[in-house]
Amino acid sequence: MNIKFRLTVLNFFELFVFGAWLISLGGYLGGQLHFSGSQIGKVFMTLGLASIIMPAIVGIIADKYLNAQKLLGLLHILGAGFLFYLSQITDFDSFFWIIFGYLMVYMPTIGLANAVSYSVLEQNKFDIIKVFPPIRVWGTIGFIVALWMIDFLGWTQSANQFYFAAGFSLFLGLYAFTLPNVPTSKSENKSLISRLGLDAFVLFKDKKMAIFFIFSMMLGIVLQISNAWASEFIRSFTGAYPDSFAVKHSNILISLSQISETAFILTIPFFLKRFGIKAVMMMSMLAWFFRFALFGIGNPEGMGLGFLVLSMIVYGMAFDFFNISGSLFVETETNNKFRSSAQGLFMLLTNGLGAFIGGYTSGLIVDYFTTNGIRDWTTIWFVFAAYALILALVFAKIFKYKHNPEVIKNIKD
Repeated sequence: MNIKFRLTVLNFFELFVFGAWLISLGGYLGGQLHFSGSQIGKVFMTLGLASIIMPAIVGIIADKYLNAQKLLGLLHILGAGFLFYLSQITDFDSFFWIIFGYLMVYMPTIGLANAVSYSVLEQNKFDIIKVFPPIRVWGTIGFIVALWMIDFLGWTQSANQFYFAAGFSLFLGLYAFTLPNVPTSKSENKSLISRLGLDAFVLFKDKKMAIFFIFSMMLGIVLQISNAWASEFIRSFTGAYPDSFAVKHSNILISLSQISETAFILTIPFFLKRFGIKAVMMMSMLAWFFRFALFGIGNPEGMGLGFLVLSMIVYGMAFDFFNISGSLFVETETNNKFRSSAQGLFMLLTNGLGAFIGGYTSGLIVDYFTTNGIRDWTTIWFVFAAYALILALVFAKIFKYKHNPEVIKNIKD
């Protein structure tokens, strides 16, 4: 079987398993298990916590002790067990710890799947920069396909979504063992501190980099808000708009965000070359403002549905212009000594600490604007929008950066 196709299958199901439950989870927790806003926020907080703790540890194991493809397979098989058990849990305390356990084994597999792909492509003499992106985009497609399947099967409010994800996690775990061997690296001596990016804290001596990292963490706070609350928000319209497309097919509506994401990735080289990192980061912050504000004025019918669709479209700019452009900025502004550690620090602050804070605080905000079980979603979304807008205005004022197109001249349109 063609090796590129085999890696495409790996990347497709890597995010397929995630998409099978992530987007519909918030609505399921609120609609079926009747968790409070703070409880739902704490559940999503575990994504950030797992992202802080596990990737570096798993990376060391893959480098020194166990072949990466075997470790990937083992983690997905363990994950299948967690997901199967999760489908039977209805109380908050048990659900919190089981999903935390699952994410501790799942979150590091995202980076591990990339590492396996890179190694196998290199072994087969492929140009990784040219060949890997078309393979990786199938991961996003897998995420979208899973969203649609859960929607059409009518499982967005059912524990069946976890059984479904568990089955494919088991399949992926077994499949990983069939991939070409990725040798361990006995010469790899990176410490846990280095892998977490903590030795890159020396970059905080540079005012420009310190400001960038701080704002990256603050913007990272919004990353999980949509995942946590979009489904629960749309579910709230069930009483007033029970027959609307948005209510009946919330996953399909929300999947427009991921479709937009795949489109905006292609525009990043143009915007970075033309406007520079400061402008692109501000575009991301303003896109987050519009993402939340449009939710605040949206509803499932007429113009309101148009606002929801627009919110899904701007998500691509909000997410990609921050995550990918921020990573490129770190790559171009740090020297070789700290480059890998700086990337680790960027991920730790955004997908780790930022997502952790965002999950917890968003739950508190939702509860604050909830009275007798009724959530004031307009105010809730406007609070999130105001945060993103203030962040953009302050960033524009204090982040000093002169755009030099030559620095990124090698980025291809």
